[in-house]
Amino acid sequence: MASPGSGFWSFGSENGSGDSENPGTARAWCQVAQKFTGGIGNKLCALLYGDAEKPAESGGSQPPRVAARKAACACDQKPCSCPKADVNYGFLHATDLLPACDGERPTLAFLQDVMNILLQYVVKSFDRSTKVIDFHYPNELLQEYNWELADQPQNLEEILMHCQTTLKYAIKTGHPRYFNQLSTGLDMVGLAADWLTSTANTNMFTYEIAPVFVLLEYVTLKKMREIIGWPGGSGDGIFSPGGAISNMYAMMIARFKMFPEVKEKGMAAVPRLIAFTSEHSHFSLKKGAAALGIGTDSVILIKCDERGKMIPSDLERRILEAKQKGFVPFLVSATAGTTVYGAFDPLLAVADICKKYKIWMHVDAAWGGGLLMSRKHKWKLSGVERANSVTWNPHKMMGVPLQCSALLVREEGLMQNCNQMHASYLFQQDKHYDLSYDTGDKALQCGRHVDVFKLWLMWRAKGTTGFEAHVDKCLELAEYLYNIIKNREGYEMVFDGKPQHTNVCFWYIPPSLRTLEDNEERMSRLSKVSVICPPWPPKVLRLQV
Repeated sequence: MASPGSGFWSFGSENGSGDSENPGTARAWCQVAQKFTGGIGNKLCALLYGDAEKPAESGGSQPPRVAARKAACACDQKPCSCPKADVNYGFLHATDLLPACDGERPTLAFLQDVMNILLQYVVKSFDRSTKVIDFHYPNELLQEYNWELADQPQNLEEILMHCQTTLKYAIKTGHPRYFNQLSTGLDMVGLAADWLTSTANTNMFTYEIAPVFVLLEYVTLKKMREIIGWPGGSGDGIFSPGGAISNMYAMMIARFKMFPEVKEKGMAAVPRLIAFTSEHSHFSLKKGAAALGIGTDSVILIKCDERGKMIPSDLERRILEAKQKGFVPFLVSATAGTTVYGAFDPLLAVADICKKYKIWMHVDAAWGGGLLMSRKHKWKLSGVERANSVTWNPHKMMGVPLQCSALLVREEGLMQNCNQMHASYLFQQDKHYDLSYDTGDKALQCGRHVDVFKLWLMWRAKGTTGFEAHVDKCLELAEYLYNIIKNREGYEMVFDGKPQHTNVCFWYIPPSLRTLEDNEERMSRLSKVSVICPPWPPKVLRLQV
């Protein structure tokens, strides 16, 4: 090792003798070169040391012959506050970081530099003078950089460069000019929460391994159920990997409620089940039916009016048709905020029909659930309190960082009975705390990411009133855009009347098509201009700021 306070890394041969006790002029120059020239330092080291001792290239067939070692630290403070300039990433690898016995100082320096990269990216994300994305085609990126995984490790200098390169070509979702169909924005408190949960790196399946996070999920889901309108926030729920999985949970629980024997005996033990949803609903309903063995043909699409809302009379007609054929209607999925039009199905009418025919009512409010936070707009979900289950994605309208999707269930204990497998090696019954806080046995997953903390911390930072102001502002901007576009030459609204959500649906009519009759040929040519595949050809902006 180098003598304490030498300020340089020293290098030994594989048997621990030789050059390690005498750094020498060559190594000093190598240090300087590495410190001030980045990757060029590696090449200089090769010249100064000779090929035998140069750091191994990533992906090379030969292992590195030398290893970096840190000079003894003379600092008495913990954590160490020595200048990180002494940390030379060109000769450090992941094995030199914690939990390496002398890894505290390089670890702190490395993570601080990673944080600097992230912070610079965050600042650029909000800079209107920067691009939303530095777009390259896939083949261009594949040719420009070597992304392949190698047998030999790269040094930390190269790892930091990979972090920079990745963000260089990433889309800036927090950019003021970024618009996306699903989510946008970059909330600083939510980002901080995501960093924290990654640092904690724990699992949500039992209280003993994630005590605070499990409690936060409990109180947050209860609050969401209160907002839906279930008395005292009663019921159950879970955070899932996304709205599609939440919708599949609802289908599975609805099936179990009607035919609990399906859990052990499978679909062969139950009659032909039929689910109903609108023709403007999300594709995840059919995907869930396929995954559960119900089949996509068993999902009946109900007609919608010109604004994209489910027509209750057609729903009742199709239910009666299914029953006459000997099929068993088991679920109706109404949509609160459709993907394209932003439409809200008439939940009260749907609830009446579900009650009449004893069918599980699910509300897919993945997109529109955020409006429940607004006193001005929550009327659009009137009747949601009568649902048996609700999907609500805070990572959409509420701007929580991905991913954050909740399934709320009105009947407590049903989800547990549907999914539990009594795995005694994980969910022991003799623990010294309330076992209801062990959530793993009611989830499809075993390992489950901590998604709740982002929402909980943002809620604490903004309050319900902050989310309300956010939602109100978004809808205000959507109405402003609608008023600007509706009478502008060269634009046509897809339907009359202001949007119910932030979806502003319009056609751009190029000059060459403005004099054509409104017929099938014009529509076909217009669809090519909009670059959105049928059956959803209109331009759609979903505003979230």
